Amino acid sequence: MLVAVAVFAAATFRDYGLGWDDYTHSEYGDLLLAFYGSGFSDQRALSFVNLYKYGGGFDMAAALAAKMLPFGLFETRRFVGAAVGIVGLIATWRIGRRLGGPITGLVALLLLAACPLYYGHMFMNAKDAPFATAMAVMLLALVRAFDEYPRPGVTTVGLLAAGLGVAFGSRVLAGIAAPCALAALLIIVAGEGRALGAKPAAARFGTFVLRSLPALVIGYLIMGLLWPWSVLAPLNPIRAVEYFDTFFEKPWREMYAGKLFRVTEMPAGYLPQLFVLKLPEIMLVFGLAGTFGSLIAVCSPNLPLTRRANLLLVTASAFVPVVVATLTHPALYNGLRHFVFVVPPFAVLGGLAGAWMFDRARALGPWAAAAFIAVSIGGLALPISDMVRLHPYQYTVFNWASGGVRMAHDKYMLDYWGLAFKQASEALKAKLNEMGLKPPAGRRWTVEICGPQRPAEVALGPDFETTWDRKRADFAMMLGTFYCRDLTAPVLVEIQRAGIDYARVYDIRGRPVPNLLTEPPP
Repeated sequence: MLVAVAVFAAATFRDYGLGWDDYTHSEYGDLLLAFYGSGFSDQRALSFVNLYKYGGGFDMAAALAAKMLPFGLFETRRFVGAAVGIVGLIATWRIGRRLGGPITGLVALLLLAACPLYYGHMFMNAKDAPFATAMAVMLLALVRAFDEYPRPGVTTVGLLAAGLGVAFGSRVLAGIAAPCALAALLIIVAGEGRALGAKPAAARFGTFVLRSLPALVIGYLIMGLLWPWSVLAPLNPIRAVEYFDTFFEKPWREMYAGKLFRVTEMPAGYLPQLFVLKLPEIMLVFGLAGTFGSLIAVCSPNLPLTRRANLLLVTASAFVPVVVATLTHPALYNGLRHFVFVVPPFAVLGGLAGAWMFDRARALGPWAAAAFIAVSIGGLALPISDMVRLHPYQYTVFNWASGGVRMAHDKYMLDYWGLAFKQASEALKAKLNEMGLKPPAGRRWTVEICGPQRPAEVALGPDFETTWDRKRADFAMMLGTFYCRDLTAPVLVEIQRAGIDYARVYDIRGRPVPNLLTEPPP
């Protein structure tokens, strides 16, 4: 399965366009390399827009890879993103296998690989997809550590150090793992206190802490390497938390459930509803069943303490971030991209349920097992078919039960990254060649943009000039979203998936054109 995903990724990574943040992230990666290459004297990375308050591990890795791989810079970023996403698949598989055996691991892997939200983001999301992989690696390390309690092995401690370092070195939000891990650890300590007595339990807890301490030290060093600003002052990670806790931009409005809301005023049901609408049906059914079964198992005194702790850890990792965000009500925008990291543990819960159901079906006989496998394959076929139909916009998928992207087009944000400008640019160049058109003498074609300008500029290339605010432009390139106006002008290019416009290019030569924006975009 992993090889199949790798083959598909290698064949298609060039298809994914640039999003709003890509250009800036690529600059951040170069600045971080300059920081280290100059012996720390070039400190532009430590004050670069607001990205210095994020870790830059992915951006540095992509910048390094671009110097070695035979692809362009942004193609390399897509390639590296796919590779990092596959590491997340591996970690999820290993968590499932450790918790429930080979079938659990396989089902967890299948559920995550067939999840458009995860698969689509791993190619083009420089913040949230690498963070999801880092959190999966850290979760795997914690599961191993609790399995080996109170004496985690050297390999486990090394993996925990790497997981802590890359997770906190990606986003300070990694701290949300702390209460999940502490709750799981409390089960072990309290259970051993009742079974062994307070003193032996405390001694074993002390052994665990001492054995794990090197992971904290090494993890801190890794975090500093990936996120140098975080270690310039001891309180900088706290300052990053404060910065992101109070929304850092002028709040804009986004479409949710057919209405426009300020991103600081989204309804409380924003996250739960979007998860129900966007996750594949089979993942929802298996994941919720696995959650229910895991919570029952956590309360069972007949199971080993370490297993109960790990089941609670995985369940909390999938749900606590969503519950906390729902209760604290931070700014919520761009769908579920900030919460992709909860999908791998939810897939593991689905793997546990899928393995349990398969065992029950197999006990009934080969026909029951075959029927269960057939139903499962059918359940996986639904999101996979959507991923094929909407390629390369898998991250925009809404599940079949919700009505798909046709339902969502006028009610929710679809291509909020603006990826469709890549295909729109390629189609515009082909259309102009087909029509035999050349730009006016002495200048380039001018394209007014409704959406991310830098990605359009990169996709169009040097023969075009892009602008957001030019009264006389030749063409207008528009995202198929609510903040881009519908124009009364000839349409040269339409980028469609499932009958929905993801982008259009209008011929506006010689025509008076109103402001392309109905309101400022995010």
